Order: sequence, then structure tokens, then C-alpha cells
Amino acid sequence: MQNMEISEIEKNIEYLKLLSKQYPSIPSVCSEIINLQAILNLPKGTEHFITDIHGEYEAFSHVLRNASGVLKLKIDDVFDGILSESEKRSLATLIYYPDQKLEIIKKSGIDMRDWYRVTLHRLVKLCRVVSSKYTRSKVRKALPKDFSYIIEELLHEDETRKDKQEYYSQIINTLIDIKSADQFISAICNLIQRLSVDRLHIIGDIYDRGPGAHIIMDELLEHHSVDIQWGNHDIIWMGAAAGSLACMANVIRICTRYANLETLEEGYGINLMPLATFALEYYHDDPCTQFAPRLPQDTSFKEKDLDLIAKMHKAISIIQFKIEGQIIKSSPLYRMEKRLLLDKLDLENGTIELPSGVFDLNDTNFPTLDPQKPYELSPDEDDLVKRLSAYFKNSEKLQRHVRFLYSKGSMYLRFNSNLMFHGCIPLNEDGSFRKIRIGRGEYSGRSLLDKFDTLARDYYFDKESLSADYGSDIMFYLWCGEYSPLFGKDQMTTLERYFINDKQTHKENKDYYYTLRDNEQVCMAILESFGLDENSHIINGHVPVKARKGESPIKANGKLLVIDGGFSRAYQAETGLAGYTLIYNSYGLRLATHEPFESTEMAINEEQDIKSTIAVLEKTHRKYVMDTDIGAELKGQIKYLNLLLAAYRKGALKEQE
Repeated sequence: MQNMEISEIEKNIEYLKLLSKQYPSIPSVCSEIINLQAILNLPKGTEHFITDIHGEYEAFSHVLRNASGVLKLKIDDVFDGILSESEKRSLATLIYYPDQKLEIIKKSGIDMRDWYRVTLHRLVKLCRVVSSKYTRSKVRKALPKDFSYIIEELLHEDETRKDKQEYYSQIINTLIDIKSADQFISAICNLIQRLSVDRLHIIGDIYDRGPGAHIIMDELLEHHSVDIQWGNHDIIWMGAAAGSLACMANVIRICTRYANLETLEEGYGINLMPLATFALEYYHDDPCTQFAPRLPQDTSFKEKDLDLIAKMHKAISIIQFKIEGQIIKSSPLYRMEKRLLLDKLDLENGTIELPSGVFDLNDTNFPTLDPQKPYELSPDEDDLVKRLSAYFKNSEKLQRHVRFLYSKGSMYLRFNSNLMFHGCIPLNEDGSFRKIRIGRGEYSGRSLLDKFDTLARDYYFDKESLSADYGSDIMFYLWCGEYSPLFGKDQMTTLERYFINDKQTHKENKDYYYTLRDNEQVCMAILESFGLDENSHIINGHVPVKARKGESPIKANGKLLVIDGGFSRAYQAETGLAGYTLIYNSYGLRLATHEPFESTEMAINEEQDIKSTIAVLEKTHRKYVMDTDIGAELKGQIKYLNLLLAAYRKGALKEQE
């Protein structure tokens, strides 16, 4: 055993030398080993899984603030029989929106000194509960700098002890006397929110039709622990920021389709005036009926604004079809030739020829289309596209957000025995992995997602390294290619939906994954291909669960969980609810089902929380940090610390003074 230990020291001596700079003495090594061993025996932190936010920033922000309804349950547990339902509701609202709620309370005319004293005691009591599963060190790192010492003192003092009562009360009184109670309340409320969720998983589609994707991204940038699995709507924004003209055109088209110009103009400073000018010049007499924007129920626009947006919508759509056609023609490996439709138009007869037959067009006004060169941009279109692309590439905020998507994001993630991806794993009809040729290689299952992950990063960071083997625009392919795991359909029938009324031409066939994902054996094969076992789960979104029609988010005997429940208001009539949050704490998996969120204003003024139903999906023996991926990392650190300790004691390394 001793010889084996010496051999291990010699084999790892260079690493141990580096480690010794951080732990220069036997006491420092021993202290860290004790610390890490203690952490291994703490309960695992709570993870929250959310998907398909689609820019609905108010609902998303509220779910973050109330920890998917978990904070309300904590308040019920801590103050059961002590506070009335009204008092608990007020306390919850204060924790979610401390600054706004404080303003309202101060205008109410109550005795603020008494209110401060009572409320501060309640907040400290609740904070003790939510921080109890963490080490003091971890809590200390989460403390707001301005009040870190005071909060730490209050959290770790027992005010019921006679000799500490006066000390505890004096801290509270002094905060009130020096008029710092408001700032302290705000700080401790934010701390309670932060400690309620240890890790946040976003399983794709932050972006889409909702007006606040940029606001969501700002919140995620400030989050203490988040990872993102890219969705198809995220990938087109990433592509647009990297210079993909097809992705950029799709982004603008979707924003005009849903009258969501706010994200582009106010969020990212994208100047749409050149597009508006172009649209008015070429489509001034065109009613653009098929391109009238789809509006949320609670929004209103002037008629002239809607008319302009419709013209912009049509203008960018025609540009999109041309750019996509250029990519498809120059990238035969994408096998998307069936999407070359502009050359199938017969504008004289008002028809289009598809493989399934000849169909009438509902619109034949294509003023920028040259029938001899249908995929060539006109000089004005070319100039417009270059200007718009420059705005995307030079938007500092967009580039910052996209870099964050790359740094925190990926095609998939394995974490604590859960496999997360947004869309699908391309499958054959028999459930086997579909083999897809990319460049000179064939990829399937995990290797396919790994390859696409690498290509997506190369497209942003090192586009020159991408050879013709991978086509001219891999981000466009990930958006709508037949074998893209983010898309999961055989085609995107955008042109048909705009210009052909016959709905049989609108059909998009889903990948076999979506018909086989309720098969436990298929799900087990997927998990095993990613190195996971029978205790693991697949978690994804992308396709809304039609709960209204009786569909369950739980598939394959619990092996697969689909948690797209309709955060986007556009899907709520179809799903019958307003989103799911999957919660994984030390006791197992729980699913929170949310009802529609009215507004932040009502949440604050009328103390209306999102109504959430939390159901236990899987109860296990209590899990500790030692049972998690982080626990495995800590065990590895302990192994090398023990080697360093042995190296010091055997004289292989000298302690530093």
C-alpha cells in the first residue's frame, strides 16, 4: 500500500506541485479535506428546470422570484398557525418584489417602525430555513456585500437565548434608526430568492414571439448558477449575431409576424427604419393581407402601424426565401432541395407546382422577384441585407447575450443523472438512431449532438475553419434542417403557409422520436448512449403538452419528462395551462403546473401569485451532495488532497513557510 502511494505521488507530482501553491502546509490541506468531506454530507441543492419561455419575461421573472411556488410552501411551513393567509400572501409578495412592495406599504399609513421590526424578524426566520442546507461558506458568498456581516450575525444567532435577545433586537432597532431597513429588507429578500434555487436549467427557446427575451437574458446573466440547452429559436439569434443572413432574416420575420419589434429595436438597438423604407417603396399599394401581424390579446396598435409592419413582414419574408434558396443550392449535403420553391411559382397563372400537385396562390405580388433569377437579391434588397446584418453584428448587447448563450449553453447536458436537450434525438422508425452524414463522417445519437455543438461554436468563434464539407450555413440548418435535433421535422413549410390556402401543403412531419418517446426501451437506449442508467431521466420541451386534451408530460413510465406546458401565451389555449417547472430537490422530483400569470402589476398591487399545483413524480431516499455530479468532483479533489498530504508527510514535497 505504501509503495502504491509513493507511486501515485510520483505519477502526479507536477499536479501536486501546483496544488501545493493553494494549500502550502499540512494544516491547510487537512482543513480543506475536512471541509469537503463535510460538504459531501449536506443535502443536495434544489434544481429547477424550465423550457420554452418564448420571450414571456413577466411570467418567467415571477417564476424565478417565487421559486416555482416553492417559496410559498416554505412560508406555509414556517408560519403555519402563526400568520393568517393574508399575512402570508403579503410576506410572499414582499419577498418577490421588495422594492415595489415597500413603496406601497409606506404609503398605507401604518406604523412603519412596528412593521419593520415584525417583518425583519419574519424574514430572518425564513432565511434561516432556506439557508439551512448550505455551508456557512456558501451562504457567505451569496450574501449582499453591504449587509453581509449583519445578515450572517442574524442567521447564526439564536434570539431565544436570554443572553442574545438584547443583541439581536439591537441590530434590528439600529437598522430602523439609521434608516437602512428598506435596503436591508431588499437585500435579504433577494438572498431568500437566491438560496431557494441552487441550480437553474433552461432547456431551450428563450427567444421567439414574446416581447422580452432580452430582459430574460439580462436576468440570466445575473443568475448565480444557470445552464442552457439551446432551442431552435435561440439558434437563429445566435446565427444572426454570427453573421448568418438566413438566420437574421428569420429573426426579423418572426418579430414582424408577432409585432415584436421591441426586442429588436429597444432591446438590441437594431435599426428597422431601412426595412420600413424599403417595404413602403416596394409594397406601398399591397395590403399584405397574409402578413398581418398576429397580436396578443392585451396589446393594441394603430392601424397605420399594423399596415407598415405587415409590409415589412412580407418584404423580409421574400428576402428570407431568396437567401435560403442560395444556401440550399450551394449546400447539397443539407438535402433540402424540396424547399427550393421560388422557381416553382407561375405568377401569370397564380399557381405553384409542388410534388403533391399544382396549387393556387393567394398572392401574386412579388415586385422584387426576377423569374429568370428567382433566388438573386435585387440591388436594393442586397443593400438592405448588408445594412441589417451590420446592425446585428455591431449590437454590443446582442453580442454579449449570445456569448453568454455559448458560455453557459450546449446542445445537451448530463447533470445528476438527468439528460437535458430541447428537441429530439433523430430516430428511424424502428427506434434505432438515424445515421446522418456530415462532411466526411457519419453521426448519430450522442455523436450527432456533439458534432452539431462543435459546428455551432465554430460558426461564431472560428467560421474560417468551417470547410465546404459542412455547408455554407450550419446555423440555418440547425434552425430548420430535416435532421436537426433542434427542429425535429422533415421541413418548415413557411412559404406554403403564407401563399397557399390549401392546408394539406402546410404539413410538417415530425421525427420518429415523437412517436416513439413513450416507449421505455427507446428512452433507455437513448440514456445508455449518453452513459446514463435506469435511474436517469430525459427532460426536454419543444413540443407543447396538450394537457387540455388529456396528454401527460410524463412519458415512457417516467423515463422522459416533457415540460413545455405553454409559457408562451400563444400556446395556452392549446395546452390548457401556462407552463411547467420540474423541481429536483434532495427528496426527489416534483412537477409544478402553473396557471396563467396576469401581470407583474397585479402580482404586486393585488398580491396575486401564480397559482401552481405541485405533484410528486418520484420520491427517493434523501440525496446528499455525495450522490451528485458535484459530489463526484469533490471526491476527486479529496483524492488529490490526500495525495498532497502524503507527499508532505513523506517529504516528497516541502511545506511552504
